[in-house]
Amino acid sequence: MPAIVQRALFISLTALLLTTFARADDEPGSRGVTWRDTYVTRLQALALIQTLNANLLSHDSATLTLDEWCEKHHLASPAKVIAERVQGAERQPTADQRKLLGVSTSEPVRYRRVRLRCGDHVLSEAENWYVPSRLTPEMNRTLDTTDTSFGRVVRPLQFRRRTLSATVLWSPLPEGWEMGVSIPEQRSARLRIPREVLQHRAVLTLPDGTPFSALVETYTSEVLAFPEPAAPSREPHR
Repeated sequence: MPAIVQRALFISLTALLLTTFARADDEPGSRGVTWRDTYVTRLQALALIQTLNANLLSHDSATLTLDEWCEKHHLASPAKVIAERVQGAERQPTADQRKLLGVSTSEPVRYRRVRLRCGDHVLSEAENWYVPSRLTPEMNRTLDTTDTSFGRVVRPLQFRRRTLSATVLWSPLPEGWEMGVSIPEQRSARLRIPREVLQHRAVLTLPDGTPFSALVETYTSEVLAFPEPAAPSREPHR
């Protein structure tokens, strides 16, 4: 093989490897999260994920809860969550989902998938199966033609949210850490967080209890995409 061809091949392979490594570094999903990997930061991450989980469980609208989270942690300005629709996505409801929604096999059920964004940060990816006949024509039109989040569109219905499950998908601390199990911290490294950290399954109902929406919401590592919290200072004993 001529030297010039070997050189060109070497340059191409080097560029490919560098690109691959760069992508691999992003694969855990911790985009914008630059925390050190220490015992304290792992505790802080755990506390924050549990706080977000509690906030979501205690409010009917996930969108409004994320609005508050975005504002409190200065993730964007203005701190308003928008829904970015995933075009072309389509999933038929399962038999269990139809049963949950209280509809027959012939009743139309629409599917909507969105990424809930705060500025550049995708905080949640949500799937929604909803019954259009239980919404107003204007609501259906808005859902079909805009990126407005579902929670904002149906807010006039004064809906209620019933959580079916809330699963923490990633724990910064290993099982048994409170009993002395060692924690794999690396002080010189960045805390690596998987893309998905929390998942909720819920159903939205009208005030009379009629269900109209079945949701699967997966929250991402970007809910922590703000500067590492400062370690709490200790007051000297007096």
